[in-house]
Amino acid sequence: MNPVEAFLPETYTAGVPYALFGELRVTRPVCRIDEPAVGAWSAGPGFWAVFRHADVKHVLRTPEVFSSHLGATQIRDPDTPADLEFVRAMMLNQDPPDHSRSRRIVSAAFTPRAVRELEAVIEERAAALVDSVAGRGETDFVELAADLPVWTLAQVMGVPESDRRLLFDWAGRVIGYQDTDYAGLSTAAREELSPIGRAALAHRPSSAPRRPDGRPMNPRSREALADMFAYAHALAERPRPGSVMARMREGGLSRDEFENMFFLFAVAGNETLRNGIPGGLLTLLDHPESLRLLLDRPELTGSAVEEMLRYWPPVIDFRRTATRDVELGGQLIRRGEKVVVFHASANRDETVFTDPDRFDITRAPNDHLSFGFGPHVCLGAHLARVQMRAMLRAALDRLPGLRRAGEPVRLTSNFQNGLKTLPVRWGTDR
Repeated sequence: MNPVEAFLPETYTAGVPYALFGELRVTRPVCRIDEPAVGAWSAGPGFWAVFRHADVKHVLRTPEVFSSHLGATQIRDPDTPADLEFVRAMMLNQDPPDHSRSRRIVSAAFTPRAVRELEAVIEERAAALVDSVAGRGETDFVELAADLPVWTLAQVMGVPESDRRLLFDWAGRVIGYQDTDYAGLSTAAREELSPIGRAALAHRPSSAPRRPDGRPMNPRSREALADMFAYAHALAERPRPGSVMARMREGGLSRDEFENMFFLFAVAGNETLRNGIPGGLLTLLDHPESLRLLLDRPELTGSAVEEMLRYWPPVIDFRRTATRDVELGGQLIRRGEKVVVFHASANRDETVFTDPDRFDITRAPNDHLSFGFGPHVCLGAHLARVQMRAMLRAALDRLPGLRRAGEPVRLTSNFQNGLKTLPVRWGTDR
């Protein structure tokens, strides 16, 4: 296979190219990959792809050499200098010490104690979601599971119950912009929204916003997300005490920092689980011996979730930019060049994981990189694990005989390892 397949979004419609990753880990662990035009999106300058576990860790833990700030963290460059300057205000796209300051402002919402206080209500919500479909005998598990991270985020952010669907739409538009089914996502019913939710809709751009020169607008730009930022500012006028919104308001963030922090919570905290929970369940259903073991030994739920994260990483890759000339994996990377680490490849590195292509819910240790590594390790990782465990246990405990009911449909994306549908059924009727 041509290494460029690792970049092309349509590659992932058929599945993560693990065979290609395995070949490159051995033959070209750090290699140059072209960045051709994709649909209406212009070609880019290309990037250095990093496939080995040790090299991925090295890149992620050395922001002084491999910066999140210089070019942000998506493979595709922001369209304009103004767009780049705007996204640099996001915690995800900052380097220490700015990143450390931003992280401190909101970290209290994700301490083990704070998550423990949410754990019981998350389990109750997961059980209620599963119970709502139990009598049907079948459902789309992607649609079912999508509500839990949205509901949890609403609790953390202080978003009214009526406006939860806005979080779903924003995440889909940003993460799934390479997929025509997600690019213009708009499922929130206007009549069900709060007054500030309805007001925000007036700022929503068309389903395919474009710049004056006709090129598609970057879905992460301020213009493309005008409705989300209008909502964020309105919500900040009356934040729920103790919520993340209250901490952001009190933390002295600039306007750009505030908007980008809201963006990060609304999108990253949502879409990762929207893909990770169904992907994890699909993996389990496709390995019946592991499913039987977990049903017999529910105490393995924690290690099963870790193996699901390794085997089906919600995030495929992240980008950095070299701050100086540096050698990595025998290659000379020049200052200013893109460096893209492939978490999905690192999680199958045969020098770290015994029999890495085998799904093993008893695997220990399990040094997967699905939540990143170094200063940018996912702040909400503990909360994500709680939600994955809750949804998995609710499904297995309440839907006996759970199994596939058809072929899943994958998301077209070179960033998120996602599913658009996962039909499942349960009960004794085969």
